[in-house]
Parts: sequence; C-alpha cells; structure tokens
Amino acid sequence: MEAGISEYRPEAKPPQDEFWKALGLPSARLALHEAVKEGVPYSVYTKLAAASGLESRELAQYVVISSATLRRRAKAGRFRLDEGDRLYRFAVVYKSAIELFEGDRELARRWILNPVQGLDGRRPVEMVTTTVGTKAILDLIGRLEHGVFP
Repeated sequence: MEAGISEYRPEAKPPQDEFWKALGLPSARLALHEAVKEGVPYSVYTKLAAASGLESRELAQYVVISSATLRRRAKAGRFRLDEGDRLYRFAVVYKSAIELFEGDRELARRWILNPVQGLDGRRPVEMVTTTVGTKAILDLIGRLEHGVFP
C-alpha cells in the first residue's frame, strides 16, 4: 500500500511591485522618486484611500492635506512634492503593515489606526507626517517581523 505524500509547495507571495502597480505608481526606487518629484497623480490618492479602507477625508487628515487643497489638487490632477511625499510615506507604512500581518489588509488597517505600545501609545497614522515618525514605524515593524519586541 502506497501512502500518498503530498509535496510541500509554499504559496507564492505576490510580487513586491503589485502594491505600487495597483496604486498607479512605479515600484522601482528611482522611478518612484521621479514620480513623487514630478507630482503624484490625484488618482493615486483615491486608490490609496480605497485600498486602505479609509474615507477620503480621513486619509487627507492623516497626510495633512486640507479639504480645500484636496479640491485644488483634484482639479489640477497632481499633488505637490511635499504632499506626494506624505502620501508615499503613508503608502509605505500601510504596505509594510500588510506584510507584517501576512496580507491581512484589515488587520493592517486596524494596526495603523490604533495606539501601538512600541510607539509609546501613539497611532502609526499620527506619525506618517514626518520622515522621522515614518522611520520609527518601519523600524518597529522590522523588529516585530523578527520577533524583537519593544
């Protein structure tokens, strides 16, 4: 009697660039840099809000873009460099949280919206407005992924 041994085949992880492609941005670092520098298209904002499960005005609040500015950017079709950079930082944090929670977007969304012990009780969305805050979030995610708890 032959026992059926199934071969282990790990699930293939989606390519790293799928996230950026879904937002309408290039995944290559230099091309992404140029896209942010030239002005992130307004469509990226709407796709990022939808992907993260946030209301448009919530995302605007977290990336510090006023409703009047948001309306102007919708008409112009692009964000200024500083605004696009904040959108990029939010996207990087959200993408990293998705990876931390192994693809579970809802857990990732809840994590970035709630106080986190490793950030002294701050919510990650409150910290994406600065490069230093974003780095602290990404460092924490890296530690959590490697089992180094704060």
